[in-house]
Amino acid sequence: MMPSSKLADSIARLAAHITGLPAGRTGKWLVLAMWVAIIVVAFPLASRLSGVVEDNSTAELPRAAESTRVAELVDRFPDANVTTGVVVYVRESGLTADDRAKVDADRLAFKRFAVQPIPPTQPSDDGQALLLAVPFDSSTVTEDASQVRTSAGENLPAGLEAKLTGPAGIGLDVSEALSGIDTTALLVAAAVVAALLLIIYRSPVLWVLPLLNAFLALQLANAAIYLLAKHAGLAVSSGSASILAVLVFGVSTDYALLLLARYREELRREPDRHVAMAVALRRAGPAIAASAATTALGLLCLLAADMGFNYTLGPAAAISILAGLATMITLLPALLVISGRWVFWPVVPRHGGARTASRSVWGRIGDGVARRPRRVWVGAVLALGVLAFGVVALETGLDEENIVTTTPDSLAGERLLAAHYPAGQSRPVQVIADAPAAADVTSALRDVDGVAEISQETLSTDGELIMVYAVLADPSDSPAAEATVDRIRTATRAVPGADAMVGGSTASTMDQDQAQEHDRQVVIPLVLVVVFTVLLLLLRALVAPLLLIATVVLSYFAALGASWLLFTHVFDFPAVDSQLMLIGFLFLVTLGVDYNIFLISRVREEVKRHDRRDAHREGIVRGLAVTGAVISSAGLVLAATFSVLAFLPLVLLVQLGVLVSLGVLLDTFLVRSILVPALAMDVGRWFWWPSRLARPAPAEEPVERPYAKMER
Repeated sequence: MMPSSKLADSIARLAAHITGLPAGRTGKWLVLAMWVAIIVVAFPLASRLSGVVEDNSTAELPRAAESTRVAELVDRFPDANVTTGVVVYVRESGLTADDRAKVDADRLAFKRFAVQPIPPTQPSDDGQALLLAVPFDSSTVTEDASQVRTSAGENLPAGLEAKLTGPAGIGLDVSEALSGIDTTALLVAAAVVAALLLIIYRSPVLWVLPLLNAFLALQLANAAIYLLAKHAGLAVSSGSASILAVLVFGVSTDYALLLLARYREELRREPDRHVAMAVALRRAGPAIAASAATTALGLLCLLAADMGFNYTLGPAAAISILAGLATMITLLPALLVISGRWVFWPVVPRHGGARTASRSVWGRIGDGVARRPRRVWVGAVLALGVLAFGVVALETGLDEENIVTTTPDSLAGERLLAAHYPAGQSRPVQVIADAPAAADVTSALRDVDGVAEISQETLSTDGELIMVYAVLADPSDSPAAEATVDRIRTATRAVPGADAMVGGSTASTMDQDQAQEHDRQVVIPLVLVVVFTVLLLLLRALVAPLLLIATVVLSYFAALGASWLLFTHVFDFPAVDSQLMLIGFLFLVTLGVDYNIFLISRVREEVKRHDRRDAHREGIVRGLAVTGAVISSAGLVLAATFSVLAFLPLVLLVQLGVLVSLGVLLDTFLVRSILVPALAMDVGRWFWWPSRLARPAPAEEPVERPYAKMER
């Protein structure tokens, strides 16, 4: 059996050979040819992803929840392909003959859109409203509902209001709100990244390569997700597409910036660009890979989630991260070496033109932190703590009026319905039970306080199940409606032999809240364990990972507290989406640790380079000096990319964009540049315990080994 040292050497040689392939004189062309073949295959597959998303309509719901099982069983009923739209006509002063004539005419006109006979017009008890329930074919509901809404609003007698609501109206509004947002997010993210790369590198050419690679990474990720969804049962959520586009562009560009910075540094030391790229990959590659591994493994912790959206986001986002990593450490290096030094024009890195990092802004910041590290880190912690205090007043859970940033037409219709009919008219509770117990279930429902009426009973096509629709007296998103659903569940479960399950809008919201609470309690500890393990393996230390995790967790709460202040005083949001805290934590902790990995990996490299007594302090200052500019640029790019989400119409995406952008900026300019270096200096060599770097240095100060020699 091969000794462990020889095995490690063999693995290291293999890794060096693989990472050196894109930098080789022949290897660069082989890598390019490989990627051309990948692109030819990936692009057609990526374009099919939307078809897989449509086949997973319940993917975002809580897994195995009662309301989700009801949604899945709906396919066994005759109305499985029917989506109801509710058109409500209201005149507050009382309906007139002209109003009734308009409604009758609309009822006749709507027949061509209805998949079933339209029930008779339903008047309100106060004589001020009329209601038409239009059954649409689910496959064409968006187009048909749009025409019904337009037709209902035409030729209205003066003073008569007409609004389309119900599942069809709400679905139409959501469809219109989501229409094109994935493309918008992609294009705006690309424009933001391009602009920032132009500013950072001041090159009219260089910005194209990271942007091109990020776009190809997204296509590769989409193709892989499609194949796994089609052939391996991977569930795909339609709500995650915008997040994935922004994530791929932001993270991929970060990896590109780190590689470009090290490559440019080596070009000033090496006359041969192939050697420079090989050294850059060997030195920067492990940190980039560790960063990607941390983020991907953290995202995979979402596989322990109950909430369908979280569960499906995890694997898809992890695949996207790995696609970005693969592209940025293979194709990008090959393209850079093929292009030559001129790609950096007009600021071309010449051999022998190395700059003195200690004179940079970040070098001076490092010197300043080193003078009084304890005072600096205590001050930084206090500042973050003040921001985190805002979390105390945080409210979670958005009602239906605040899911989108606009006021949709269906919401106005809901308000009219609530004013003139039982408030839950448009979205009744669905109760599915075994058919023989139908009468007992219906009787139990009639006795439940808060149930206004039993609107319909439907038998499944196989005759085994019965569905009963119960209209609630209270608005479907109100606490009173949730209390009624609890009573319904208690009453129907008590019916012998019924095996009753309760679903519908209100029940689904309740199940989602429970699933989110479960996910926060389970996934967050898992993420922390994964991040700690990766840091432990990378740094071969115990103290450093604990301190780094503590800083990013504190940064998360500071960002959440500051975001809540913005949400309440700037955006006028009454609460945060229940999904925000977990998804925001996941992104900020894993991405925040990324920047610490980039910094501490370089610090560790610099500390190992010296044997003198002050090597620890000098390594931190040097590491901050040489990585400060590139990590700050990467943070700005990532924050700006995620800020794109703040301009989309879904409140969850707006809140996620604000939270992640703010958190990344805090990590970049306070945690990574001030707090972490100050903590590391104050702790001293114990920062690396129990690794060899924690041992006291000898009293004498040997001559420093040449940097260039070490690089080779």
